[in-house]
Amino acid sequence: MFKDLFQKKRKYATIPSERLGTAGQPQEGERPKREIPEGLMNKCAKCGTIQYSKELEKNLKVCQECGHHMRLNAIERISMTLDETGFEEFDADMISVDPLQFPGYAAKLEQQKMKSGLHDAVITGHGSILGQPVVVAVMSFDFFTGSMGSVVGEKITRAIEFATDKRLPLIIFSTSGGARMQESILSLMQMAKTSAALSRFNELGGLYISVITDPTTGGVSASFATLGDINIAEPGAVFGFAGRIVIEQTIRQKLPDDFQTAEFNLAHGQLDMVIHRKDMRSMLGKLLEMHSVKGGF
Repeated sequence: MFKDLFQKKRKYATIPSERLGTAGQPQEGERPKREIPEGLMNKCAKCGTIQYSKELEKNLKVCQECGHHMRLNAIERISMTLDETGFEEFDADMISVDPLQFPGYAAKLEQQKMKSGLHDAVITGHGSILGQPVVVAVMSFDFFTGSMGSVVGEKITRAIEFATDKRLPLIIFSTSGGARMQESILSLMQMAKTSAALSRFNELGGLYISVITDPTTGGVSASFATLGDINIAEPGAVFGFAGRIVIEQTIRQKLPDDFQTAEFNLAHGQLDMVIHRKDMRSMLGKLLEMHSVKGGF
């Protein structure tokens, strides 16, 4: 009997609620209740506007009312940014393990794979943008909040080393909640490893463009995300090391409302530019073309 109460049912959004008359029919002037399958419409987290999902996708998941840039997963980002043909993914089968036997971590990894459809929080590979060859690493917040564990650090380091060997420009799209605590020091060491690889890349004259998306915090913001030759962010993207609440409690002061947003960081010299998503692909293509050298850097 009780199991019937917990059977999984298809979710619906109801618009709007109705009042029934004595005959069980909507009263005069009342609109009948409509049930809309989940996923057909989307609500903007900033302004609350409800929009058709297909229209939102056509607008690159940017709210048409307030311009809020909604989060993209790595696959969506690659599809929007890179040329349609020629993308070659690196280390597609590399997966995280549980080196410290952290309680519940192995089960959570499996859950994250099922939920996101990814093996871990980053996809790396080689492709082109507007015909300009490039190596990319694209992080995805929907896998363990984009946290950086051993696999994320290793895949990004290998991508940097590939760009170094092939003398190709590099773009990293960052979004992260920080280092993955379930891997402890093995996670934290990825900050040094990725930064060292970027240092070697820089010494040889390689071009590294960092694109910061919402949100980018913790160890990722304190390592490769802010080491670009050119640092770009999407409008409204929040990035910084510690969170707003932690900082306010530490310094015992109220922070500005726009603190840690892309616009705030641009005004304080932490960014080179803030670029709308619809202009990101063309801007990256122009930057790659401007810095291209025949035969590589």
